[in-house]
Amino acid sequence: MDWSKIKTIFILTFLILDVYLLFQFMKIRDANKYEIITEASIEEKLEADEIRYKELPKVPIEDQYLSAKPKLFTKEDTAKLKGQTTLLKEPSLTLHVDLVKPIPINTKFEASELTPFIRDNVLYGDQYQFWKKDDKKNSIIYFQHYENMTLYENLSGMITFHIDDKNQIVSYEQTYLEDIEKITDKEEILKPLKALETLHQKGVLKPKSKITKVELGYSSLIQLAASQALAPTWRFVVDDNESLFVNALEGQIIQFNSDGELDVE
Repeated sequence: MDWSKIKTIFILTFLILDVYLLFQFMKIRDANKYEIITEASIEEKLEADEIRYKELPKVPIEDQYLSAKPKLFTKEDTAKLKGQTTLLKEPSLTLHVDLVKPIPINTKFEASELTPFIRDNVLYGDQYQFWKKDDKKNSIIYFQHYENMTLYENLSGMITFHIDDKNQIVSYEQTYLEDIEKITDKEEILKPLKALETLHQKGVLKPKSKITKVELGYSSLIQLAASQALAPTWRFVVDDNESLFVNALEGQIIQFNSDGELDVE
């Protein structure tokens, strides 16, 4: 047996293997480089899916969690209401009110129609903002706000006006959150474009959508009978119809169920 030849064959074999492995390594490295270089930006991805949006708002880069307590209404509260009758089992978290004189509204309702009544006749009326008119339920919804930021879909801070078959407001229910306080230090919030990216990656934001409104508010993170924790939340209105919500501190998508409670993704 010629050991010299065998030795040479082994050396050549290992050299060939080393060259092959080096070639594969360079190929993978170059591929990874290419992927990094060619990774599309979120703007490009949205454009590719024909998702349109106006200039995104410039907002404070920091916000914080809040706490709040549902108010218990008493007869002392109802005594302040003029031209209205109430049924109150004292104390109660919900105020049920009937109007002595119904308020006629236009078929094409504008929020400004109710502004004077809410301001002058509803408890804490200046702390609520119009949300929507629900034609299926013949109701008009207002949600409470804090520092001009809406408390989204919060059943403990809302007014529901009821409309009769003559297109008149005849009654309403009211809940109210009090003792709203900041409970954490300020933290950096997600930029609206990053929140949009989350919605897009999860498939919640559909191709050819148009973002018609973007705003920052609060959603209820924890709801207990005696208190709530509220988180800064991005709201994106799609095609003037659907609202999508993203926790502005933690980045989860928020979905509200029919009871106003939230699910996160």
